[in-house]
Amino acid sequence: MRRILITLLLAVVSLSWIPASADAATSVPPGNRNAEQPPVPGASVRRTRGTSSTFDRKYQKVRELLATDKKLMSKIKSTARAYGIDPIHIIGALVGEHTYNVDAYDGLQSYYVKAASYAGQSFRFAYNGENVDDFIARPQFDACKSRQDSYSLWICREDVWEDDFRGKTVGGKSYPDNRFSAVFFQPFYAGQTFGLGQVNPLTALELSDLVSRTSGIPKLDEKDAGGVYKAIMDPDLSLAFVAASIRKSIDDYRSIAGMDISGNPGITATLYNLGNSRKRAAALAAKNRGSSQPVWPEENYYGWLINDKLSDLKSLL
Repeated sequence: MRRILITLLLAVVSLSWIPASADAATSVPPGNRNAEQPPVPGASVRRTRGTSSTFDRKYQKVRELLATDKKLMSKIKSTARAYGIDPIHIIGALVGEHTYNVDAYDGLQSYYVKAASYAGQSFRFAYNGENVDDFIARPQFDACKSRQDSYSLWICREDVWEDDFRGKTVGGKSYPDNRFSAVFFQPFYAGQTFGLGQVNPLTALELSDLVSRTSGIPKLDEKDAGGVYKAIMDPDLSLAFVAASIRKSIDDYRSIAGMDISGNPGITATLYNLGNSRKRAAALAAKNRGSSQPVWPEENYYGWLINDKLSDLKSLL
């Protein structure tokens, strides 16, 4: 049922105030819609306290990395150009991740070293002994076979997981009430984080076609977990996936909700943090249907920080 509703929302977006042409999408105003920062999740608070740090210290550390590592900043700018986005969006994503999720390393070289530490390791994407490749061969996923690109293919598979497997017992086997990415794509331990952009392996698989077309990076394969990890941990590759994620969010909101979010880095940072830009754009479109005034997308705690610190972050460019 959820897949049917989402399909209808995506197929029929009739907003009275939105122009007929997606090229004339309504620009989302700059800045935050919330006067105060929305609550930061308890897990992020506990993780930061556990390292005897604070969000402000972590912000300053990642800011210092961006301010002093000219090689990194050059990579950010060139990658942004390739994906047709303002580099401030990539900066916002990196700052948000390293402020609320992990501490930044002292230099870009440390990210290369970390990536190298995973090279050659033998592991796979699986749950309870079942490879994800075997899992998605089940008949419940047959409807996804017609999807032509990696993004719609893996989004479809996520939807099937949510509708038919999550928190259910199927064929005598019970499945956790958790996200598809958390169940099948964290072979080391729950909460494992990945590289400069903290890209999730499933997100990388979704963006594989876009990244391959734009950056020439070979397409990823869920059967080659090592190849996926290399792509999301090597700074020379992972920034492309960060940019592609942001590009996809901007395109989804333009085509589905009729809104141009490219001028609001707090919104793109929010979507980078939350994921599922396609579904969120469809939900926003539903809220706006028949409305005489637009209901704007709102930033979460992560995006709020980026807009609040925007002048400081833009000075890095």
